[in-house]
Amino acid sequence: MQEIIIGIGVTAFAGALAAMAGAAEDTESNIGSQGDPNSQVQLAPQMGYTHRIYNKAVSGEPPAYTLWVTLACGIAWAFTMLHVNAMLAIIFGTVLATFVQGIYATTAYLGRTASLSKFGQPVFIDVLKSVTTVTMAHAFVAILTTVAACYLMSTMLQHPFALPLLGIVWGLALGAAGSATGNPYYGKERQYQNQKFGAGVPISASGNIVRYAEAGQRSSIDNGFFTAKFGGPASGLCFGLIVFLELWRTVLFEHSLDNWGAVGWGAVIVGALIIVLFMIIDRYVEIWARTNYGPYTAEA
Repeated sequence: MQEIIIGIGVTAFAGALAAMAGAAEDTESNIGSQGDPNSQVQLAPQMGYTHRIYNKAVSGEPPAYTLWVTLACGIAWAFTMLHVNAMLAIIFGTVLATFVQGIYATTAYLGRTASLSKFGQPVFIDVLKSVTTVTMAHAFVAILTTVAACYLMSTMLQHPFALPLLGIVWGLALGAAGSATGNPYYGKERQYQNQKFGAGVPISASGNIVRYAEAGQRSSIDNGFFTAKFGGPASGLCFGLIVFLELWRTVLFEHSLDNWGAVGWGAVIVGALIIVLFMIIDRYVEIWARTNYGPYTAEA
């Protein structure tokens, strides 16, 4: 019973860390314009629309965060093997991974912008200096909290995977959660605020992203204010629930069917039931939205 109570506490703490990681990851990604919506940022100069949006997407968020979290977990694991304090080891690993992220962001922004020089897109030095440090700060939070959650799984919950392997799994999941949940806020709700809600992006508007803020030209920092209010919390809730429900079902139900000879199958069955439940909820929400709002119709 005591092990279950400790496991539930660790599960709740890991879920809270994951929620922080998801919010920071999506804010970092959208400030740097990484992920699917970045295609419109890349297209804008080719359509004659120069901008001050940071452009660092070389890969999608899942492989990028897999690299950074796994690197941090690997360094932290190596230091703990040398009997360094676990908290210091996690911080050392996170700092190194954050520097790698900063190098990645800088070279990606300069390289991508250089490829657009023939379309008149300049490199803004103030944007490079200000946005890079902001993305590194958010990446530090996202990586640190994810590595801490992985460490809790490895030590407190006795997960069979070593810390670097957990980094691969949860780094990939972190990037996927932010990409799938937070990107729509940045892509459709922020880049195309001048379009009618629900209209989508017509072909004629491709690349014609919103480039001006309330005062002057919009920069990536402006996108961060928006993302921190909407896409970030949504991504944090998504990733936090993923981690919490995954650990919760394992802690409570992994050994529930051991007496029946089905060792470990209790957690599997509960996981399948959770998936079915969410499918039913998703379908209900979709039907409700279509019934109440219907398809988009242009104004006459």
